[in-house]
Amino acid sequence: MKEEIFIYFIGTAGSGKSTLTYNFQQWMSLRGLDAITVNLDPGAENLPYDPDVDIRDWISLKEIMETYGLGPNGAQIACADMLALNTSDIKRSIEAFKTDYVLIDTPGQLELFVFREAGKYIIKFLNPERSIIGYLLDPSLAKTATGFVSQLLLSINTNFRLGFSQINILSKSDMLSNEDLEQIKNWSIDIETLGNSVINEEASIYREMSEGILKLISEFSSQNKLFPTGKVDFYGIEDVYTQIQLQFLGGEDLMSD
Repeated sequence: MKEEIFIYFIGTAGSGKSTLTYNFQQWMSLRGLDAITVNLDPGAENLPYDPDVDIRDWISLKEIMETYGLGPNGAQIACADMLALNTSDIKRSIEAFKTDYVLIDTPGQLELFVFREAGKYIIKFLNPERSIIGYLLDPSLAKTATGFVSQLLLSINTNFRLGFSQINILSKSDMLSNEDLEQIKNWSIDIETLGNSVINEEASIYREMSEGILKLISEFSSQNKLFPTGKVDFYGIEDVYTQIQLQFLGGEDLMSD
């Protein structure tokens, strides 16, 4: 029996997880692919899509704040830990759709999913053998060499914490100039070029730290491949989709004829 593929979109706040979740589903729908969206952010507001499965049906950030007298940050942490308590309900809801792809929009703050045990537990509980991480790099933070280094470090840390197959995605790349986009793409494929760009930045402790971090990043060069995506004309989404096929289906395409 064919199993669904779970795609988790993870990234820092404002990196475009919800927008990419929406665009990915729209792209798949136009090509005859069956995909559902899952929102795992209890505090999400004004999502660009209507979730097929929504954690807010079980957990409300506002209610947690009022019930336990917590501020927004404390309530977010409490909600993140409570996600694990609702995985059975989430799984049953997902299975009811009998879909091919499950697009999962994770909490806005990366640390709530990556650095707390609930995130890894959810992935393992739902379907660990058919799960892949789409890690989003924010273009506004990746336009400088040192900023790009810090983004790659977070990506590697996410992979280390969760331990699942991962794709690095440069989200909202259509907000970049052609020059900036080409430079970031070059940095992603040539660690030496990235290193030279770091060295050429103004001297600072941040630059010195980036030089040291580059030594670590060079050991994970296979994870530095970057897939730029954008909102306009579904830019780059087909490349991400193809990579997913290679990961799970050996290149077999599920698109309808």
